[in-house]
Parts: sequence; structure tokens; C-alpha cells
Amino acid sequence: MNTRQERQTPPPINDPTLAMKHHFSPATATTNTLFPRWTLCLLLFLCPLITTAQSSPLPIKEINHIVAVVNNEVIVLSDLKSRMRTMRAELSRSGKLPPTAVLRKRVLDRLIVELVQVQAAKRIGIKIDDERVTRAITNIAKRNGLELDQFRKILERDGYKFAIFRRDMERRLLIAEVQRRQVANRIQVTAREIDNYLATHASRPKPKEDYHLAHILLTVPKSANPDEIAATHKKAQRIVARLRGGANFAKMAKTVSDGQQASKGGDIGWRKKTQLPSLFKDFVIKMESGEISDPLRSASGFHIVKIIATRGKQEGRHVISQTNARHILIKTNELTSNTDAKTRLEQIRERITQGEDFEELARSHSEDRGTAVKGGNIGWISPGNVVPKFEQAMNKLQPMKISAPFRTQFGWHIVQVLGRRNHDGTEDVRRTKAMEKIRERKLKEEIDTWLRQLRDEAYVEYRLEEE
Repeated sequence: MNTRQERQTPPPINDPTLAMKHHFSPATATTNTLFPRWTLCLLLFLCPLITTAQSSPLPIKEINHIVAVVNNEVIVLSDLKSRMRTMRAELSRSGKLPPTAVLRKRVLDRLIVELVQVQAAKRIGIKIDDERVTRAITNIAKRNGLELDQFRKILERDGYKFAIFRRDMERRLLIAEVQRRQVANRIQVTAREIDNYLATHASRPKPKEDYHLAHILLTVPKSANPDEIAATHKKAQRIVARLRGGANFAKMAKTVSDGQQASKGGDIGWRKKTQLPSLFKDFVIKMESGEISDPLRSASGFHIVKIIATRGKQEGRHVISQTNARHILIKTNELTSNTDAKTRLEQIRERITQGEDFEELARSHSEDRGTAVKGGNIGWISPGNVVPKFEQAMNKLQPMKISAPFRTQFGWHIVQVLGRRNHDGTEDVRRTKAMEKIRERKLKEEIDTWLRQLRDEAYVEYRLEEE
């Protein structure tokens, strides 16, 4: 038995029976990749949360075997075996399946890291309510073109208990939330960092996205014998040599090509990278403008491809509709009920319609400190800049009209639209994308550091038997 422990004083372990009953294997998730667009057939393999297949239960002896102690909780062999099945299925498809001993250790370490995150979430009182779990699962179902009930039936048909799926999704959300609170909220990106990023990337060539191609085909009949195939191949090689020596591709295509575009000099026009024929793609994306390929064999015969030109992804202009608005906010608390807040705003709105100044009333009554000093003015608002309920109420208004009181998670509001405009947000979009890239890099670095710290501070005892 391989028994190894870290830190000298272990905390008390909960009743192992209870630990085995209540410990599950969550999946590591970050806030910006919480719900990737899986297809349903891949979901059951790629989502590390779904680790309890009902079709192949483990013997009772194995289920009760503890493979690791993490602080005062345990990881049991059934958790490890289930996750190994999931990982083995995923890695087998990529052809990168490591030896069993390596995979077992790697999976166990991942389970340990996940468990210390769950424990960290519990220590600071994070809880995930049922509504949020249901919403997350519903989103996964919708991405696969299914209603929630259909999704549940498919899971259960394939041997996965829906209750276990819910439980594991709750753990996934728990980890995402603790990462958000403990790490993501600390990430800051400065204007200087964005400027430096844009300056660095502006000098880099844009990746090729579109290809202007020309093509010559020398057909090989299905009945051709090896000598005939070899002769056609040699002919294709001679043509390539002449083209690389300076012969005109268009004239050559008109003379020798059996392709449909022969009369056009073999020109097949512009193709996006995603539209390239699979036979050409791997070769074409490595070629430069003016370059001519070696003969490429297919069931039809031998192909010769020339790249006439390439171009990078074209960035269009981003024109967005913006709204200039101001508001007054009344928050609810122990002393101010929803009814009280709504009534106060109705009275303030009436005073404004009777001629009192919106700015003065916002300065004296609004509880949004950031805008109250500016007479409630929020400034020019782009789509998505404010919470959905606020944006919906604002978008219904004509200029200079004032909304009825409405509620968001911040409290009760009235909003007035001062004007609208179409704004060229191209530069804003560039800077936003740059900020997201920088933030993504920083977030990964900070999460890695935080996870190492959690892992180092945890009491971990390995009880994994070598097999």
C-alpha cells in the first residue's frame, strides 16, 4: 500500500460511511468557461462531473476503500474509478492515453484539488440554490436543442441518474463561485496594459482566413493499373516543375487540367479556411501566396494547387446604438420595504412631471452615490452595459420621457432617456477584446497560484494501493 501524508497533524475525519455517502467529485471550472457548447453525444464524456455510470457498479469492497484523506474528508475508490473511466474515454479519442498508473495518480490529484476548492467554498459560506442549478442544466439542454425533461430522459436512458447529475452540477457551480469570489474579483486590467497589448499585436501579421486558389486536376480512371497511375503521377510532377520554373498557371490549366475550372485557368476563387476541401486544407494553410503544391492524390486523380493570394480576417466597423440616460435609485433594507421605495419614487416622479428639476431631486434623493452627484446622469450606455431589467425599461422610453418605478437587484429606479445616437464603437470593441485577453491570462495565472496555495495548506494523506 502506498501511504503518504502531507502535514503532520491530521484533522479529525468524519464518519467514513457518511463521507462516502456525501462526498462527490466536482469538476474544475472557471467563470469564463462554465458552459461550453457541447453536443449531447460528447457531453456525457467531456463533462468531468458525470462520473457515476450506473451500468457497471463497483463491488462493495471497492466502494468502501479510501484512496485519499483531504483535511477531514475522504475520496473513495468509486470516485476514482468513475473519473478514470471518464478520462480514459476522453483521452482514448485523442490518442494520448497514458499508462494506467500515471492516469490514476493524475486523476486522484485532480480530485484532491477539486475537493479543497469545495472545502474553501464551504468555509466562506457559499451555497448554490436549487434554482441556479436548474437554470444551469436547462442551459445545457437548450444548447443541445432539448427541453429539460427530454435531457433528463436521455441521461437516464444512458444509465446516468439525474439526481447525481444535479448534485455534480451544484458542485461545479460551487467551485466556479469560489474561484470568482476569491480570485476573479481581484483581477484588474489597466488602460496602460491594454495600450501595450494593442501596440504589440498591431505589428503582428493577421492570421490568414481567406485563400484565392487555382487548381489543376489530372484524372485517373478507376480501372487504371499501377503503371498508369505512376505515369500520371510523373506527368503531374513534370507540370509542377514547369510551374515552379515560371510557366503560367492559367495557361497550363487550360491546356492540361481535367477540372471543372480548366476553362477559367483553374481559378476556383476565394475560399474561407473553413471552406477549403479537406484534401487541400492541411497543405494550403502552410503555403504562402504564389506557392505551388506537390501533386496531391485523391480518388479522382492528382491535384496541383496554387495560392494566388491570401488575406487576413477583415475587421468590420462596429456601430452601436447608445442611450444617454439618468436615474434615481431607492434601495430596500430593513427600514425601507419594496412598497415604501416604490411609493417614494412615484412621489418623486410626480414632482418632476409638475416641473421640479430631475437633477436636483436626484442629488437629494438617489442612493446611487456614483451618479447622484451628477444629477443621476449615467452617461452614454451601450447594449449590455447595465442589468437587463434596467435596459429593458430604458429601451421602452421615448427621449425625455420618465419611466414608472421598476425594480432590479439594486433596488427601485425611475429612469429618464435624454437622447440616443449611433456610435462607432470599433475602437471600444478592440479595447474590450484586448482587456478580455489580458484578463483571461491573468485569471489563469492567479487561479493556478491560488490552487497551489490551497493544496499546500491542506492535510493530504494518500492511501492509494498500487495495482
